[in-house]
Amino acid sequence: MITPRPSSARGHFDHGWLDTHHTFSFGDYYSPDHMGFGPLRVINEDIVAPGAGFPLHPHRDMEIITVVLSGALEHKDSLGSHGVIRPGEVQHMTAGKGVRHSEFNASQTEPVHLLQVWIMPREKGLPPGYGQKTFDAAGRADRLQVLASPDGRDGSITIQQDATMMRATLDANTKATHTLASGRLAWIQVMSGSARVNGIDLATGDGAGAENESSLTIESTSGADVLVFDLPR
Repeated sequence: MITPRPSSARGHFDHGWLDTHHTFSFGDYYSPDHMGFGPLRVINEDIVAPGAGFPLHPHRDMEIITVVLSGALEHKDSLGSHGVIRPGEVQHMTAGKGVRHSEFNASQTEPVHLLQVWIMPREKGLPPGYGQKTFDAAGRADRLQVLASPDGRDGSITIQQDATMMRATLDANTKATHTLASGRLAWIQVMSGSARVNGIDLATGDGAGAENESSLTIESTSGADVLVFDLPR
């Protein structure tokens, strides 16, 4: 069963410096029917104005993954980590027993467009950690590229949960497939373009949850950039 979550149904706030959409309940947006999907807790799509950002603030017991779609995002944290994330790069932070960090638009002239994902970890109180990795665009051309996984397979980032995050960039009239083990869930998020997932049409900003599906077929007639999460219940 595929259950769509239209872009228009997401929580939306325009704070001037931040234009943000929340797929699941987050901050001032609360929807008791959309508190997450399996251990997938947050998918926020943010556009941050030039020079603006999130001042130093705390997190704990969460796997936080950031994908920059355009622009550049500067990260600093209490672990001493400092980096700038650009398109094609993925940032990961295990908040664990506690970490403080800030995220700011690294440009004074251009906005930064990003997706931030939170996944609940397998256990609480883990040591905090930070990582950043570049992924070759050719590796996701018309196929699913593993960005994050519990075992770091295929050069992916290692996260502290039995969940896999993948990305596919589909050209027009192409498709990608993924097999789901028995009892697994999947979430599909369309970052740009349009896609059809097991016969269900999705547009930019739309998401969909998959339950009791043995496989996913993601196809596009006009091109799409898609995230896919393979999740435990």
